[in-house]
Amino acid sequence: VKFRPEGKVYTFGAGNLPLQKNDQVIVPTDNGPAIGNVVTDLQSIPINKLPHNLKDVIRKAMEADLRIQAENQCLEKDARKFCRERIQARELSMKLIGLECAFDKRKIVFYFTAENRVDFRELVRDLVQKFKTQIELRQIGARQETKMVKGLGQCGREVCCASSLPNIDRVSIKMAKEQGMSLNPEKISGLCGRLMCCLAFEYDGYVEMRKGMPKCGKTV
Repeated sequence: VKFRPEGKVYTFGAGNLPLQKNDQVIVPTDNGPAIGNVVTDLQSIPINKLPHNLKDVIRKAMEADLRIQAENQCLEKDARKFCRERIQARELSMKLIGLECAFDKRKIVFYFTAENRVDFRELVRDLVQKFKTQIELRQIGARQETKMVKGLGQCGREVCCASSLPNIDRVSIKMAKEQGMSLNPEKISGLCGRLMCCLAFEYDGYVEMRKGMPKCGKTV
């Protein structure tokens, strides 16, 4: 199950529900119930290989749930506008990137970037007073920012972190060296200014291929 198109894939138990790919479902999370999309077909897995603390899907999303989701999207739009206005009014050196509202509206999380530490206590008070719910401000890095904002990479396609490779956490310069790429930062860096995610995706293929190939310069 995915909660956002660019988000990670989470595993839940289907129980006795006849779920199919692209179904919308209500699932339990640490922050309360949430609505998500089924992104794979159902799979049968032996009990000894099930993920730890596997949670079951609560139900398929009903019309009432979809109305709540639409209301939350409107709330997110208003909250984004209000938060940006208060950031500007209080002259805070931070940039709002995105936000998400809990399905039951008990909490709104605001994601921002900043070069230095920011005292946002007064901003939190503004947001609590306006929306009457729990507010969390979470600072994110350059990779997470690009994942949320999205954009086109130098290959001409949408950045991998927002489309095909949402779960890659680590990319190293060793991966570029193994693939024989130029170490020019402009050629191996993505929109975020960090090493491109596709280096990690292709790395294992290069390592496996080189095992059966002679070294460069060797006579065969």
